[in-house]
Formats: sequence, structure tokens, C-alpha cells
Amino acid sequence: MSDLALFRRKLLRNPRQVSALTPSSRFLAAAMAEGLGPATGRVVEFGPGTGQLTRAILATGVAPQDLELFELDADFVAHLAPIFPGVTVHHLGADRAAEVTPPGIGAVVSGLPLLSMPTPIREAIVSAAFAILAPGAPMIQFTYGRKPPLTPESLDRLGLRVEVGRKVWANLPPARVYRFYRV
Repeated sequence: MSDLALFRRKLLRNPRQVSALTPSSRFLAAAMAEGLGPATGRVVEFGPGTGQLTRAILATGVAPQDLELFELDADFVAHLAPIFPGVTVHHLGADRAAEVTPPGIGAVVSGLPLLSMPTPIREAIVSAAFAILAPGAPMIQFTYGRKPPLTPESLDRLGLRVEVGRKVWANLPPARVYRFYRV
């Protein structure tokens, strides 16, 4: 099944979980992967879906054996495993990343629809990212909203700061990239 057909099927079955009209564009994927490369070391991706961001991460030179994906949906997991040989695909929620991934990750790239999640779940996912990230390493997230996907109160509670990245107009809908760091 093609990426688009699988995406549309999942969107129709569970629009809240998918939370987008189309898969991320290659332009958004490139913006999310910007700055990554072989020197980044191990990278984790939350919510890879059909693998658009995964392709962009690998295109930067991150080795397949240095990439781990966390996907909750069984159909997406079955789709991802054969098209990304050497990449570890976990059929687990992102909030459980620290259970299977040792610390020292060079970047977490998240395609999860954080804004559509309740605050406790959103914070659990971000906390899991920072439990595995190396000191100074970013969690990279995009959102379709006008503000970062974490409120100032959540940022304070989690001890994080945010850097606003570029707006990607060539995406449906347009999206903004954010990088979160420990303070």
C-alpha cells in the first residue's frame, strides 16, 4: 500500500490520532532534519507515521542503525519495518521511550500532534524525550498552531526553553518548527 493510501485510511479511521489532512511534505521533513547528520549520533523519531520525516533524517547521513522509531499504530509499524532496513522500529508509545532506549540520544524528532493531546500526555512524551537525550541535545517538534506546543507553564515545569524555527509554507497546512532544550 502506498504511503498516501495508508495515511488516508488511518485518517478516516482515527482522525484525532493522525491529526493532519496529508502526510508531512518533503519541505517540512527537510526543515525538521536540518542540522542532523552522521555526527549527531543516535536519533529517535516519535510518531513516524508513513516515514516522511524518517526519509529526511536518513538523507542527512544518519546511519540506519543509529535511528530508532516509536510508533503506536500497528499498521504504520508494519509499513515502516520493511522500507527502512536497519532502522529499529518500536511498537510503543513515545512516552515509553526510556524503557527501551539508553540515554545519550543526539536528537529526538517528533511528528506527534502534541497540540491535540491533553497536557499530562504531552508532558509525559516530552519528559520521555529528555530522559534519553544527551545534555544539550534538542527535541525537534513541529506544529500547525501559532504557538509552541508547550505552554510557558509546561516549559517551566519541565525545565525547558524553546527556540522558534522557520515556518514551512510548502506544507498542508503550513507548519512551524520548534527546538526544545533543557535550561
